[in-house]
Amino acid sequence: MTRRSVLSGAEWESLYGYARAVRVGDTITVAGTTAPGVDAYEQAKGALTIIEKALRELGASLGDVVRTRMFVVDMAHADLVGRAHGELFADIKPASTMVEVGKLIRDDLLVEIEADAIIGRH
Repeated sequence: MTRRSVLSGAEWESLYGYARAVRVGDTITVAGTTAPGVDAYEQAKGALTIIEKALRELGASLGDVVRTRMFVVDMAHADLVGRAHGELFADIKPASTMVEVGKLIRDDLLVEIEADAIIGRH
């Protein structure tokens, strides 16, 4: 099977040797994605926008997402992150997990999101 990757230009991709997203066959895995913002809602919306762009570059859409994982540094932000997620996935409803983590790669980041998609399965 052919393997295709998408890079977003994030500094860590070249430093740590990973891609934003990888497609093998009909399956796409999107790496943990962060975005700047003033609060967890804005950061989650930004991360989901980056995820959506990576999916499109690999021939998929948010409708192909079957699972998301949301990592938050404080569960007090759960409603903000969940609202951002719900705005994009209200009709899609992928399997989803949200967990609190001690810290993300930068102190100003409040949320990181991963996604898995299977093309053409909806």
